[in-house]
This record gives sequence, structure tokens and C-alpha cells, in this order.
Amino acid sequence: MKVVAFNGSPRKDGNTFILINHVFRELGKEGVETELVQLSEKEIRGCIACYKCFENKDKHCAVKTDALNEYIEKMMGADGMILGSPTYFIDVTPEMKVLIDRSGFVSRANGGLYRNKVGAVVVAFRRSGAMHTVDSMNHFFLSQEIFLVGRAIGVGRDKGDVEKDEEGIQMVKALGQRMAWLMKKLYG
Repeated sequence: MKVVAFNGSPRKDGNTFILINHVFRELGKEGVETELVQLSEKEIRGCIACYKCFENKDKHCAVKTDALNEYIEKMMGADGMILGSPTYFIDVTPEMKVLIDRSGFVSRANGGLYRNKVGAVVVAFRRSGAMHTVDSMNHFFLSQEIFLVGRAIGVGRDKGDVEKDEEGIQMVKALGQRMAWLMKKLYG
């Protein structure tokens, strides 16, 4: 079993990264393979609404000049997905929004590429907008017929601040445990 996580934070190794890694530790204890994709490391641009994915039906975006098709392959090859984003102006980061929009569109054009996978959401925030950020990523999972195991939220602004949020750390650990449990039930 494998889980791929997409870190939507433009700040490499920041609070969202820390939260995802706590989930990964719990998954690792249960023998689940993990892979982290930092969306900040490769270019990914917004959908151009060309609708070629509906014409081609080849499980890929027609735009081949960025990393999206690589990410779609990773999503299709995993049993579970984690979407992680800090809250930026009361929503997901632009990087996460692009991943959601384009990979979701390609999936829908091809009959539901991610159906019946397991999904989890991780959010780092400081003051407000955490639930809207969670909702944006949950709506992606629901629209793709992905089983949701839950969400975890950590409070922090500066790198490492989420480690001080004991309840948030407990939430991400429990999220990893639930994700491993459900994946074993479905795929074990």
C-alpha cells in the first residue's frame, strides 16, 4: 500500500511539511509506503480550459510543459492521498488550487481516475480560514469519489510553530492511524 502526499506550501519544510511527516510516521508504523511531493519544487500552472482531456481521454492533461502529468501518475499509482496546505487568505495556496483543478478535471474526463482511494487533509493555519481550507481539499476528494478519513489542523505561523500545538500533533497522528486502518480494510 502506498500514500502520496502533496504539500501545497511554497515554504519548503515549513509547518505543513511537519504535519504531513507526523502522518507519515504513523503510516510507516503500519507498513504503508509514503511519498512526498512538494508542489513548490516544480512549476505547475492553471487550467487553460482547452477541454483536450475530454477529447483525448488518455489520462493526461494536454498541457505538457509543467509537472501536472507527473502528479496525476503519482495519484493514480497510490492507494491513498494526503493534500496539505497552509491557509493563505482563507483558502488553499495557489499551488494546491492548481493541482485540484487540473488533476480533478483530467480525472473526470477519464471516468474517475482516483475513485475509491483513501484521502486525508492536513492544514496549517495561524488565525482564521482553516475550515474553508479543509473544505476546499475535502470537496476535491468528494468530487472524485475518494473515501475521506478526516482532517488534521495545526496552529502555527513561523516554521516549527505547529510542533508547539499538542492537540494538532495528536490530530495528525490519529489521522495517520485512521488512514492506515482504512487502507488495510480496503486493500489489505
